[in-house]
Order: sequence, then C-alpha cells, then structure tokens
Amino acid sequence: MRPPSSLRLGPLAWLRANLFNSWLNSLITLVLLWMLLELVPPLLRWLVFNAQVSAPDAQACRAAGGACWAFIREKYRLILFSTYPYDQQWRPLLAILAIMAMLAASCDRRLWRWLPLLWLGGLGTVAVLMWGGVFGLPFVENRLWGGLPLTLILATVGLMAAFPLSILLALARRSDMPVIRAVAVIYIELIRGVPLVSLLFMASIMLPLFLPAGVTIDKLLRAQIAFILFASAFLAESIRAGLQAIPHGQYEAADALGLGYWRKMRLVVLPQALTLVIPPMVNTFIVVFKDTSLVVIVGLLDLLTSAKISINSADWRGFYREAYLFIAVIYFVFCFFMSRYSQWLERDLRRGPI
Repeated sequence: MRPPSSLRLGPLAWLRANLFNSWLNSLITLVLLWMLLELVPPLLRWLVFNAQVSAPDAQACRAAGGACWAFIREKYRLILFSTYPYDQQWRPLLAILAIMAMLAASCDRRLWRWLPLLWLGGLGTVAVLMWGGVFGLPFVENRLWGGLPLTLILATVGLMAAFPLSILLALARRSDMPVIRAVAVIYIELIRGVPLVSLLFMASIMLPLFLPAGVTIDKLLRAQIAFILFASAFLAESIRAGLQAIPHGQYEAADALGLGYWRKMRLVVLPQALTLVIPPMVNTFIVVFKDTSLVVIVGLLDLLTSAKISINSADWRGFYREAYLFIAVIYFVFCFFMSRYSQWLERDLRRGPI
C-alpha cells in the first residue's frame, strides 16, 4: 500500500484547505503575506534591533532611530505611581501586589467561601498602605494618588461593590411587586442610558451643589460611587438575562422542596444564572477597568493620565509611542487575564461541583 499523498495530509494539505481553497482566499492570503513582509521587518527594527534601553539622554535615543525604552526606564515610577511621594512609592507597589493577590485568591473556587473576609482584609491593607497615618507610615492624601494603584482601586472596589447591588437590581426587576420593579427599571434604564462621563461629571460637579453647607464628599469617593452605579446597572441586565434563561421547572422544583424565596435564589437559581452569563459579565468587568481612564475629567490621575504627564517632561519630551505602548501592555495583561480566566471558569463550572 502506498503512503498517502502530501497533498492530502500534512502542512501542504492544511494550507490548501484553509488558505488557498479558492481564488478569492488565495488572493487575500497573498495580500496579507505582502502586508506582513512590508510591516513586520520595520516594526522589529524599531521595537528591538534599533531600540535603546540604556541611552544616557533623549538625543541619543532619537539618533538611534528606534524605540527609546530608556524613557520608560527613566519615567516608569511617574507612570505607575504618578504624584505619590517618591520616597514612599514602595507603599503603592505593595498595594498593587495586595490587589493582585486578592484577584488571584478570587480565582480559586476553594477559597470562594472565604472571599468576604479575604477582600475585607485585603482592602484594609491597601487602605493602610495608601493612606498611612498608622504604624509609623506618613499620611498621604488621596489627591496625590494616581497611576496603576488608582486604576486598580477604582476598578476592583467598584466591581466588588457593584456585583451584589446588580444581583439585587436584577431580582427587583423580575419582582412581582410593581413598585420595586418600577424602581429597578427606572434606575437601570437611567444609568444605562447615559455615558459614564456624564455620571462622573454629575458626581464631581453637580452632587456637591445638593449637599448641605459645610458637607463635602471626597473627590475619589465621588468617582468611585459613579463607577459603582455604572457597573451595577450593566451587570444587572446581564444577570437578568441569566435569570430569564433558567427553565421554569427549576423554580417549581425549588418551590416543591419548600425553599423560601431567598434560599431558592441562593441555592438553585442564581448559581445557574450566573454561570450562563459569565461572558457578558466579564465583558462589563473589562469595560469598567478600561473606563477608569475617564476619571481625568474630575482631576484624578489614572494610569493613562500619568503616562501623558511623563510625555510632557522637558528632558524626555515626545516619546509618546513608547509611553502608550507601555501602558497598553499593562491594560492588555489585565484584560487578557480576565478573558482567559472567564473561559476556564465556564469550562470548570460545567464539570459540576468541586
């Protein structure tokens, strides 16, 4: 018996079946190959071969004709920690590590029952590190916070507080009581019908006008409340979709077991509903994380704004491509982690309980 032809098996067969199976696909493949040949070599020369990592100044970087990673080495502390006191920047670094540790612990299903305590302790640690004023740490006002710690705090605290609120809103929107259902509908549609910028503007500019004389709310807290309201409305609609997807027989089975409303939701309905809507919920998580860059309109210095400040430095002016690429990698790492973890969680939950 003769071995099968290489045109039916192997790499050549795959290329013929997927890239050259018609004249149109062949043309598209050739055009894309030409574009790669035109774009990839210059990009590699700029990113790697002509890049400068240890250039003494900006002039040496510009003379090399490649990426100036020496700019990142010089300004990374400003980009990551913004205006936080220079000699105390180890504190926001530890705060970042604490938040990442909390996120990692949240990914382990065996620790889910302890998550409230873990997050309470973790956020307390972050607050002590960032504010100080205890344990011999100098007090640092939150107007000096910025960069990556501020971005992570706004996103994680906002989503953590918005998630239980969104569950209550989703349940209220499906309630049999007209008043509760109407309040939930008005809240969700109102928040979802306006951009986040308007919520931040209202929280920063308009809210203080309605407060009694002498009463003020911290600017960071106002921005955090806006993120909580925004995220909870979008998450509530995702969870409501999951509740509607649960077969009515599940509700009837829970009622037949004599379970009350809250036990029925906690033990039977919500676990199934939340499993169904993991992708849209994670999409909201990613959107909220990236939208933290909008807090610049209320005077907070997030990661993107700190990068813009570093670009305007007199001695390293103009290296915007390196700065934006640096923060793009940071955003991508966090968003990619959320995306991949959500896919793993979907597969893991479908296997049944631990």
